[in-house]
Amino acid sequence: MSEKQPIIVIDRVTGAQFEETVLGEKWIRWAYQDSSSSIIERLLFRSPVLSRLMGWYYDSPLSKGKIQGAIDELSIDTAEFADPQESFASFNEFFVRHLKEGTRLYDTAEDTIVSPADGRVLVFPKLDEDTFVPVKGHPFSIRRMLPGISKRFIGGSLAIVRLCPADYHRYHFPCAGEIVGSKDISGALHSVNPIALGAGPDVFGENKRSYTLLKTAKAGTICYVEVGAFGVGGIVNTKTTGHVEKMDEKGYFKFGGSTVVVVFEPNAITFSDDLVANSAAGKETLVKVGEPFATAL
Repeated sequence: MSEKQPIIVIDRVTGAQFEETVLGEKWIRWAYQDSSSSIIERLLFRSPVLSRLMGWYYDSPLSKGKIQGAIDELSIDTAEFADPQESFASFNEFFVRHLKEGTRLYDTAEDTIVSPADGRVLVFPKLDEDTFVPVKGHPFSIRRMLPGISKRFIGGSLAIVRLCPADYHRYHFPCAGEIVGSKDISGALHSVNPIALGAGPDVFGENKRSYTLLKTAKAGTICYVEVGAFGVGGIVNTKTTGHVEKMDEKGYFKFGGSTVVVVFEPNAITFSDDLVANSAAGKETLVKVGEPFATAL
């Protein structure tokens, strides 16, 4: 991505395109696009030290003063908050906020797969063997992202849901099923912003991540992956075993941009037409958790 090229996203509800506001954009571009910054990039973005320090700060009462500024800059709708703004003792309490009941409605049909999170969505209906290429990015590999379990997903389909600081940062199960496996994988903490993806780091194969295997009645076995990113204080999974229902909370990300990747076996689902069309045109779609995402075959 060139220095002046904006990040354009399609609003699913209105169909309008808008330019995404990126917190810390100049620093991300400096770290990933400035040829003189390679040493700094390794120090800051491959080491977890700075992200841990940021996590500590955003967990502390010292960060509370940052809340209003973030709400204003990112145009966050405070009417959705389940708890009053003044009740948040730290920035991370605000960041992992719950929403009011009924704020995110969802399709209850058994064969409908819903979006697992609020975010910007890209879908890949039929993978070329094990590779996928995000907007302005480089080819990424399921084999690298899911070492040891990738074989069953080769030739399948995949969706990326990229969360930004403005988004609701709790993520949910896209359908009912049984948790049959999970694993945490340590790694780097690259930014998941398209600016970083365009610079070439293997975000999905190198970053810290967690995956959960969900056996479903209609859509085969789904692999649900949370990808950590620069500044993320933690990936916190609140439901890790047993049976789950559609839209049950799975967990949340602490401060920082983060990503959920949902991987399907071959011939298991078909993605919603608008997501397919926008992705084919190289555009992400702004989607809310619970909205229709795919249909089980």
